[in-house]
Amino acid sequence: MTDVLEHADRWECVTCGHEWERESQPAEAQARIVKDAYGTVLADGDSVVLIKDLKLKGGSQILKGGTKAKNIRLVDGDHEISCKIDGSAMGLKACFVKKA
Repeated sequence: MTDVLEHADRWECVTCGHEWERESQPAEAQARIVKDAYGTVLADGDSVVLIKDLKLKGGSQILKGGTKAKNIRLVDGDHEISCKIDGSAMGLKACFVKKA
């Protein structure tokens, strides 16, 4: 919007008169919290274990439940965990793993 009035403590829309609070400081980027299937908080460098068999997309391979992934990295996106399993880079969802 370009039709906004700036007041000391609030903003105001010239068109409709709606008012909203100004943020005194920009919101700080919060650290992302990723939890495993049982609610345990995961961190970079943790080891995780798959809790069920997972079929790999685009192939006929299956990752067996109980497979361990060491030294994980937490990343943004749909698949929160980046790791290597059997030398191959994988992206996993946290809901399919538990902390080892």
